[in-house]
Amino acid sequence: MTGPTSFGALLRGHRHNAGMTLEELSEASGVSVRAISDMELGHSRRPQRRTVASIADALRLAPDDHAALIAAARGGSPAAAPGARDHIGLLEPPRTVWDFTGRPAELTWIAQLTAQGGATIGVVSGPPGAGKTALAVHAAGVLAERGLFPDGRFFLDLRGTDGAPLRPAEALAILLRALGVPERDVPAGEEEAAGRYRALLAERRCLLILDNAADEAQVRPLLPGAGAGMALVTSRRSLSGLEGVHRLALAPLPAREAGEFLVRLLGGARAEAEAKAVEELVALCGGLPLALRIAGNRLASRPGWTVAHLVGRLADTERRLAALTAGDLQVEGPFLLSYQQLSPLAQRTFRRLSLVPGPDAGPELAAVLGQTGLDDAEDSLEELVELGLLQSASDGRYRFHDLIRLFARARLQEAEPEAQRRAARERMVGWLLDAATAAGRWFEPDWGRAPAEPVRHVELGTREQARAWIEAELANWFGAFRLAAEAGEHRRVVDLAESMHWYSDRLMWWPRWLEVYERSAASAHALGDGGLEVTHRNYHAWALNKIGKRPADAIAEGRRALALAEAIGDVRQQAWAWTYIGGAAIDVPDPDLMLGAGGEATARFEAVGDWDGYAQALAVTAFGLESTGRLEEALAQHRTRRAALTDPVRGVSPVIADISIAHSTLWIGELEVRLGDWPAAAESLTAAVPLLEALGQSRQEARARLGLARALRALDPSEPWIPHARRALETAVAIDYPQVAAEARRLLS
Repeated sequence: MTGPTSFGALLRGHRHNAGMTLEELSEASGVSVRAISDMELGHSRRPQRRTVASIADALRLAPDDHAALIAAARGGSPAAAPGARDHIGLLEPPRTVWDFTGRPAELTWIAQLTAQGGATIGVVSGPPGAGKTALAVHAAGVLAERGLFPDGRFFLDLRGTDGAPLRPAEALAILLRALGVPERDVPAGEEEAAGRYRALLAERRCLLILDNAADEAQVRPLLPGAGAGMALVTSRRSLSGLEGVHRLALAPLPAREAGEFLVRLLGGARAEAEAKAVEELVALCGGLPLALRIAGNRLASRPGWTVAHLVGRLADTERRLAALTAGDLQVEGPFLLSYQQLSPLAQRTFRRLSLVPGPDAGPELAAVLGQTGLDDAEDSLEELVELGLLQSASDGRYRFHDLIRLFARARLQEAEPEAQRRAARERMVGWLLDAATAAGRWFEPDWGRAPAEPVRHVELGTREQARAWIEAELANWFGAFRLAAEAGEHRRVVDLAESMHWYSDRLMWWPRWLEVYERSAASAHALGDGGLEVTHRNYHAWALNKIGKRPADAIAEGRRALALAEAIGDVRQQAWAWTYIGGAAIDVPDPDLMLGAGGEATARFEAVGDWDGYAQALAVTAFGLESTGRLEEALAQHRTRRAALTDPVRGVSPVIADISIAHSTLWIGELEVRLGDWPAAAESLTAAVPLLEALGQSRQEARARLGLARALRALDPSEPWIPHARRALETAVAIDYPQVAAEARRLLS
C-alpha cells in the first residue's frame, strides 16, 4: 500500500487494533493529535519518516507491520482537494519537545496572564538561543491541555532577524486566512485588514504566538484589541514602545536547571558519573538552551565519548568559547560539532539551504540545491532535524533557527568556492522561476494546462496542484524573482510576471504584486520591446490601483501605457490601458472618466476581437452609468456584458467567464432591486447565489442573498424570504461585512 488513502487507513486500522484513541496515541508517541488525524484523513503531505516511526513504536507494531507502515507513508500524498485545506493547521505551533526543562517561574507568569481578563498580551524578550520560542510553544501546549483556548492556537514567525522581516500587511493576510477568511476576501489595505482581524479575535478565545518580532511597528497591528484571547510575542528586543502589555525578560537557564536539562539529554547514570564535567559544560554553554541541546545531542549520539572529552574540545577553541558568550554567532562551536557529524550529502544540503530566500523549504527545493533525488533529500533533512540544525513542521516543510542560518552561510562560504555558490544559487533561482511560471500558466486563458516539459520534483498536473505550489513557495519564488530582476535577467522576470497575470486576481491579499509588476515593467523597458513594455505597464497600473490603493498613480501609469501603445500601434494594449484607467477612475471616483474610458476600451477590444478584455471593459462603462444615476442604461450594459460572456461565437475563456458571469448576474439583480423590478430581481439573484457560492465569493453571495430576500418579500411576504435574509446576515457577520449585516438586520426586524 503506497497511496495516501491506504496509508491513512492502515494507520487507523493499527490504532483501532491497539485499542487506542487519538489522544492516547498522541501521548504515547509525542506526535500531536492534529498531525495524527491529518495522516489518517489523508491530509498530511509526505509524513516525515521520523514521525511515522514514533507512531509505529507507540503502537508496538511487529517488525513487518512497522516497515509496511513506513513504506506506505513514503508513498506521499497529493495536495488536498479544493476546500479541504485546514487554514488553522497552517499556523499550528511546532510540537513541544519532550525534554523541555525548567522555567517554572516563567511558566507561572504566562499562566497568570490568562487570569487578567480581556485580551492579554505578553512580550517575552531575550538574547539569541535563550529559548524564547521553546518557552512560548511549551506554555501554549500546557494551556491547551487545560482547555483555556478552545478556538485554537496560532503560531506565526515574523522573521524579525531577516533582512526583510514579514510586513504587517502580509502577516495580517496570513493570520486572517488561518482564522478562516477566504483569501479572496482578505482586505488589501493594512488598516482594514487589521480591523477585521481584531473583530474576529474579539469573538474567539485564541492563543497567538507572534514569534521573532522585529520591532513595535511590525507587531502592533497584529495585537488583539478585545475579547478573551491572549498573545505571546517573542523578540530579541524588549519592544518597550508597546503599550498595555506584560513583559518578561528571559535570561539564560540557571545552573541548576541547565544541569537538569543535560541530565535528561544524557541519562541519569552517565551524568552522575561525570557530575563535575556536567557542571563545566553548563558553564561553557552559558546556560543557553540551544547550546546545551546541541552539546547534549552530540554526546547522546556518541556513547563512547565522555562529557569531559566534549568539555575539552570546547575549551580548546577560543573562538568557540567566545561564540558561546557574545554576538550573533554565540553558539557556533556547538553548531560546528553537530555539522561535523553529518554525512557529506547532509552537509552540502545544510550549507546550500542557507541560500533559500524564504523562511522555509520543502524536500523538493532541498533536492535541487543538494543535487540529489527526493528520497535522499528527505533523508538529509531528517538527519539535520535529528541533530538540531533544522526545525520541521507538520506540513513537511523545514526552517532554520536564525543563528543556525548564519552558521550555515558561514560554512557555505568556507567550504565552497564562489563559482560553486553561484552555480547553486542560479540552479535554485532557475528551478523556482520555471516552476512558478509553469504553475501560473494554469490560470492563463491561452494556457490552462500542465507544462509540456515537467519541472523536476514538482507535480503540476492540475490547476489545484498549481495553486497549492504557488502558495506554498510564495516567499521562495518571489525571492528568486527578485534575485533575477537584480541580476538583470529581464526575460525571465517578464515571463514569470506574465504567467501570473490572471492568477493575481485570485490572490488579491498579497501585497507583493505591486513589486512584481513594477519590476516586470522595468525589465520589459530594459529589453527594448515596446509591446512587452506597454503590456507590463498596464499590469503595473492594475497593481497600483488594486494592490497599492493608489488610483491617481494608476491612472497616470495607465496613460503612460496608452501613449506607448498608440506610438507602436498596439490597439489591444490601448484597450487594456483604457480599461485600467477606467477601473482606477471607479475608486477616485470620476464618472466621466469611467464612461469615456469604458467606451474607448470596448470599441478597441471589439475591433481586435479580444472578447476576454471586451467583457471587462463593458463593466467599466456599466459602473460609470450607474454612478451618474442612469440605472436603466447601466442595467442594459450589464445584460450586454452577460450575453457577451455566454456567447459561444465570441468564446470568452472559461477561466475568466465563470467568475465574470457570476458577478454580472449579481450586478444585474442588484440593479433590478434598485429599479423595483421584483420578478426579474428574484430570477437573477436566485441564479447568482449558487454561482457565487460555488466560487467561494462570500461577500458577493451575502449581497445576492440580501437582494433576493428583498425581492421575494416585495413579491409576497409569505414567500420564503426569511431564510435568505438570515443566511445573508450570518455570512456577513462571519466575514465582517458590516454594511450587508446592518441591512439584513433591518430587513429581519
